[in-house]
Amino acid sequence: MLKVWAKRHRDLSRAYNQAACRLHAVLCELVPGGIPEEITARRAETILAQVRPAGLADPARCELAAGLLADLRHLDGQRREVKKKLAAAVKASGTTVTAVFGVGPVIGATVIGDAVTVARFPTRNHFAAYNGTAPVEVSSGEKKIYRLSLRGNRRLNHAIHMAAITQISHAHSGGRAYYQRKIDEGKTHKEAVRCLKRRISDAIYARLRADARAAGLGGQPGNRSSSRAAGSHPEHRLFGPATPRPEGQPTSRTHAAHPTSGAGENNTVRTT
Repeated sequence: MLKVWAKRHRDLSRAYNQAACRLHAVLCELVPGGIPEEITARRAETILAQVRPAGLADPARCELAAGLLADLRHLDGQRREVKKKLAAAVKASGTTVTAVFGVGPVIGATVIGDAVTVARFPTRNHFAAYNGTAPVEVSSGEKKIYRLSLRGNRRLNHAIHMAAITQISHAHSGGRAYYQRKIDEGKTHKEAVRCLKRRISDAIYARLRADARAAGLGGQPGNRSSSRAAGSHPEHRLFGPATPRPEGQPTSRTHAAHPTSGAGENNTVRTT
């Protein structure tokens, strides 16, 4: 359920941004010199009230802008309703992921919905590799080199990125202090943000593990599946087989004694 509503919120946000960009473009054609600031519904309404159409095209532009403004308000209302549902669902799940600074209902729902169960990840390193916050080693010989990972779940990576940006934007947060320490060490802005993202990934993983222990399950709170971490996922393997093969079912290739072969001689027979 969290995954469904989180996807709906993402879709509405994309549509909202698209409508806002189109509205901004139309208003820039109506206002001499353009509009450098970000467009909101209230600001767009103020600008439209001050516009005096001139020529044949401006009235059509004003009508188009009014329609886009109505779309913007409608999408914003839908997004608020979905966010309320997400907040209620995340609260009902009993998770403590939202205790991490910068992780609200939307990010929390994305994390829980995509992670499914923390039992899939034996360690925080596995979780970081899954969400793409762990660097990729491209070492050569004795020289250790690590590069940005473009692998992993990009939705989770974006959610963690937004949490990192939120922490950096608040001077009183621990993430801002950590980011500043990395800058003082000589790292670039992007490198410091990557370090902070890995730190947030570890904090989220710790919360997921704590939630699973509190619920007494291998998965998240509210997941009443009978499968446990030890049963469905081996300790030394990140993902188990998707569907176990029933006993006695032949594989695509089987080794059987050929009817005409001698004793002890086995040939491969392709089954259909």
